[in-house]
Amino acid sequence: MKLDILAFGAHPDDVELGCAATIAKEISQGKRVGIVDLTRGELGTRGSAELRDNEARIAGEILGISVRENLGFADGFFKNDREHQLEIIKMIRKYQPEIVLCNAIDDRHIDHPKGSKLVSDACFLSGLLKIETALDGVKQEKWRPKQVYHYIQWKNIEPDFVVDVTGFMDKKIGSVMAYSSQFFDPKSNEPETPITSVNFTDSIEYRARDLGRLIGVDFAEGFTSERYVAVENLSKLI
Repeated sequence: MKLDILAFGAHPDDVELGCAATIAKEISQGKRVGIVDLTRGELGTRGSAELRDNEARIAGEILGISVRENLGFADGFFKNDREHQLEIIKMIRKYQPEIVLCNAIDDRHIDHPKGSKLVSDACFLSGLLKIETALDGVKQEKWRPKQVYHYIQWKNIEPDFVVDVTGFMDKKIGSVMAYSSQFFDPKSNEPETPITSVNFTDSIEYRARDLGRLIGVDFAEGFTSERYVAVENLSKLI
């Protein structure tokens, strides 16, 4: 199955929090999008790996993605090394995306920048002919995505470009709140975390509103790019 866009997240819910509205918009325009979670988020203060597996499935259904996989890397302890790079290369070659989305280049959680660099490095390596991989006993062909973009997470990183996601915030918020174990719940007796406050839940909308304000629309999501972002002509800019 060839995908147009493949989004990677260090943990289930990273992709939803970072770029779910953009994904929902792309899907509405006929693009095929998949998500690959690097870990099951098993070190999270709340919930369990099994619960988050189910939450990720529901979130994916809300967004309408074509496929979701989990690589089962060790939460908190995976490394940017040959072993982990090869597993991501297999996913890139399997789905042959034109665009890869991945974690923020810098963030509060150590897995986010680590996952960001791991996926970015694997995207380059995936295009090298002499790196051989096989999936289900079948040799894979080399493949390098045309673009690698990094969504923004906890820290307010200055974006290189923003996407107008007006009309798709309901999908984003719905997919995020599918992870009911992780966010604000007045009935929960589990320990508080930085993402369980009402303020954090509200921030999903007000951060998108603020980016939208800067480009003259209702809502937007921001990304950073490793390469220059090109446009066909000046009139393509909004």
